[in-house]
Amino acid sequence: MALFDNGLKGNILSGLAIGIGAAVLAPAVMPVVASVVKPLAKAAIKGGMILYEKGKETVAEVGEVVEDIVAEAKAEMAEAQKEASSAGTFSGTPGGEAGA
Repeated sequence: MALFDNGLKGNILSGLAIGIGAAVLAPAVMPVVASVVKPLAKAAIKGGMILYEKGKETVAEVGEVVEDIVAEAKAEMAEAQKEASSAGTFSGTPGGEAGA
């Protein structure tokens, strides 16, 4: 902290010199920084968009699989209920088998 205490207590001329130096160098440094940062930011955004699209596709596929499983389960339940009701009418035993 001593560095900051001593560095920040300098006279107004040193602060003014730093400010003027930054103002002079900023127009030269900013295009270089922008030319490096812009492609990196663009690549990061592209990557995020690709991940988002892949995620949407995966969620849609999983949704379709779940819908198929639910439909199969409902069909099996309906078939079992149909068999149970028809078996109960004929023999009174589960599975439609005759009693011994």
